[in-house]
Amino acid sequence: MFLHCSSILFLLCFALQSFYLANSQSFIGVNYGQVADNLPPPSATAKLLQSTIIEKVRLYGADPAIIIALANTGISIVIGTTNGDIPALASDPNFAVQWVNSNVLAYYPASKIILITVGNEVMTSGDQNLMGQLLPAMQNIQNAINGASLGGKIKVSTVHAMSVLAQSEPPSSGSFNSSFGDTMRSLLQFLQANGSPFMINPYPFFAYQSDPRAETLAFCLFQPNAGRVDSGTGINYMNMFDAQVDAVRSALNAMGFKDIEIVVAETGWPYKGDANEVGPSVDNARAYNGNLINHLKSMVGTPLMPGKSVDTYLFALYDEDLKPGAGSERSFGLFNPNLSMTYDVGLLKSNQTPATPAPITPETPVSPSTPAIPLTPVTPATPVIPTTPVTPPAGVYGIAISCKQQHSRLLILVIMVAFTLFGLPVRGDDILL
Repeated sequence: MFLHCSSILFLLCFALQSFYLANSQSFIGVNYGQVADNLPPPSATAKLLQSTIIEKVRLYGADPAIIIALANTGISIVIGTTNGDIPALASDPNFAVQWVNSNVLAYYPASKIILITVGNEVMTSGDQNLMGQLLPAMQNIQNAINGASLGGKIKVSTVHAMSVLAQSEPPSSGSFNSSFGDTMRSLLQFLQANGSPFMINPYPFFAYQSDPRAETLAFCLFQPNAGRVDSGTGINYMNMFDAQVDAVRSALNAMGFKDIEIVVAETGWPYKGDANEVGPSVDNARAYNGNLINHLKSMVGTPLMPGKSVDTYLFALYDEDLKPGAGSERSFGLFNPNLSMTYDVGLLKSNQTPATPAPITPETPVSPSTPAIPLTPVTPATPVIPTTPVTPPAGVYGIAISCKQQHSRLLILVIMVAFTLFGLPVRGDDILL
């Protein structure tokens, strides 16, 4: 059976787009904290990031040296205002304009700033004054962005702890804390009006600490387990990450904001901790981060958001040795100050297979006696807009292709064979590397 040429070209274009998507990790980012005295220079970090599949970096501030080092690397940057900046941003629109001029316009577009986070976990800080100032601060930053003709190009949001939810078990019952009153609705209306994401910090690590059983650990690490059935939907959740993210999705849906995108601003697992801490270890950290990366790369999504990976920023690029608190707070780093890997989770372009992958098992019935796991742990004290893949342009008799060097020869061979089989001429200048 012979296919019409246009049908062949359509199929080839579809295959090329699928190829691009399969090799693009635009949804994988990393948090770059700086509460440390032993970090490598930003220029060295920029080179390190370019050797990985990480395509986004989230900063907690707007460090000029880092922003400049990331210029012209193609790496997307999330910058943030501090909680201490919020009162001035809320009360003085000129301060917001100055902040945007100094921290965005001074570097954009060479430095690919895509999002500004106003504060961090403000809604669960307990500071009522700060909570009331959050939305005005976000609005003034947004107005400054619009005034610079960057509205839609650079988004404005804020980051929330999982405890922003009053209920999350089962995921379908996810809801926001009613004590926020109209503040949360107004924040969501702002996000919806500006096409900005809802940013959340889910940490299965803390869920395991609150329920340290073997089956809980497997559920949190994406390892073989019986799953947890959502009594509201009948969905059998196979990992804590999906359950936590879908609880947020349910909370947004319940408020009538089904079109707001979710971004995971932080998630990770410490590789060591204090003697009395449950869960930190190299094996557990490798399993969580490695299996999470594989889960994201599979594009399977979550049960309530299938077929699309949520933008996820891993915590963290380096250890931060000056952070207070438990030992685990200083042990989330994926890389050491000397730029070597703390452990291998397949982030390097030269080796994208985790050292010890743990397969995700197919869904199986869960015993009714299996107790629920709390999904709203306290996150550590410390989004983003998906890159639209470019579909290669196609003509009637040729295709222009741009692909990664390590796959280019194989891809070219496949296309040349396909064109030859169907009697289509192939010119040397039709294939661009």
